[in-house]
Amino acid sequence: MRLLHLGDVLGQSGRKAALEALPMLRDRLMVDVAVVNVENAAHGFGVTAKICREFYAAGADVLTTGNHVWDQREIITYIDEDKTLLRPWNFPDGTPGQGDCVFTAKSGKKVAVINMMGRLYMDPLSCPFQGANKLFGKYRLGKNVDAVLIDFHAETTSEKMAFGHHCDGRASLVLGTHTHVPTADAQILPKGTAYQTDVGMCGDFNSVIGMKQENSVAKFLTKMPSGRFEPAEGPATVCGVYVETDDATGLAKRIEPVRIGGRLRGSWPNA
Repeated sequence: MRLLHLGDVLGQSGRKAALEALPMLRDRLMVDVAVVNVENAAHGFGVTAKICREFYAAGADVLTTGNHVWDQREIITYIDEDKTLLRPWNFPDGTPGQGDCVFTAKSGKKVAVINMMGRLYMDPLSCPFQGANKLFGKYRLGKNVDAVLIDFHAETTSEKMAFGHHCDGRASLVLGTHTHVPTADAQILPKGTAYQTDVGMCGDFNSVIGMKQENSVAKFLTKMPSGRFEPAEGPATVCGVYVETDDATGLAKRIEPVRIGGRLRGSWPNA
């Protein structure tokens, strides 16, 4: 299978770039299933039902989120209706929405998509490592699902890397989100799981993790409140990861970073 994951979409600039790129990426890479993290898509804070529908129309199959999922209050009632809009699985019991789903591609192959959130410097959620163990009892790679994709929304590189190794051999790919900066460690782990510590964002990199520089710099400089953060509005780089899996095992055969547009040096899967 051919899988595509786009990192955190941030604000209007990132949203516009990702929506324009997605149909082309699906076509040129012959993608079976596309997953997009949209937790910052609505002016940098959360996502709306309208934005979700725009991404589905552009070619997204499943949408993931993170700690900003509830920033737009309307999503609290909408998320129960949209079974392919995920929030972190390890939120408390009774939280609206769901943290995992199975998407069936046009080929008939089934992909389990899991949205999990880290705990270091994040909210005090249930353990993502134990949660993954439970889900691997539900989704058996190469048996009842053809691929397992995990969006691990976490702050620290150490927790992300530990989680990747914890899932190695049981997931097709584990991709980090949340810190917005694409890391250079795309690899296939020893037991066959594709991994990258952070996919990066779809947003303007002439910024501080997607936000206008001024308020962020002022806050670090003075340690005083400096007004509401606003998304940077310059040309966006679309950051993602492309993965090919083995049809028999569901494990990864190939992982390649994807970066197009904006300020960052481009990256495209070689033939």
